[in-house]
Amino acid sequence: MDNDDLIAAMAGGDESALRELFSQHAPWLAVRLRAVLPPPDVEDVLQETFLAAWRGAAAYRREGAGGWLWGIARRQAALWLRRRGQPALLLSALTDTDDRRVADPADAALSRAELADAVKVLGPEGSLQRETWRLMYVEDKSVAEVAELMGVPAGTVKSRAYQIRRLMRAALRRHEPVRDGGGQ
Repeated sequence: MDNDDLIAAMAGGDESALRELFSQHAPWLAVRLRAVLPPPDVEDVLQETFLAAWRGAAAYRREGAGGWLWGIARRQAALWLRRRGQPALLLSALTDTDDRRVADPADAALSRAELADAVKVLGPEGSLQRETWRLMYVEDKSVAEVAELMGVPAGTVKSRAYQIRRLMRAALRRHEPVRDGGGQ
């Protein structure tokens, strides 16, 4: 069975499909979670991830099991950290979502500082853009959830998200090292 079939079987209540999906995906999810969570919490978040996948299997849209599971794992990690009063660790989680592993702690600190500087372009804390960014990209809420929380149409949230990505991309580009394009 491929991943899509396993998730469909899970939606039908097949526990063996859940075990198979876990055995295929838990190892790489654990590696990624270790980059953003204290080591003792990884197993607990993995369990919460697959429990949420079990409960949400009927809503799966065949968009790619790996991305779907990682999205669930990120949300579970964010909830886990928030419950333990460690939301500051979420910022480092955001810097690691592109599969890069920062080997040097100084580089990791620099990346967090660059991201924190980039967030400032969104305006003061509590501003519409900053609040939209926090809800969507830190708390990992859906467009519909953000629209409801902010009392605006979903299209407004999408427009703000587009603007936020554009501003953040420009701000982060200012931090990129200048590359020597010349030859010998």
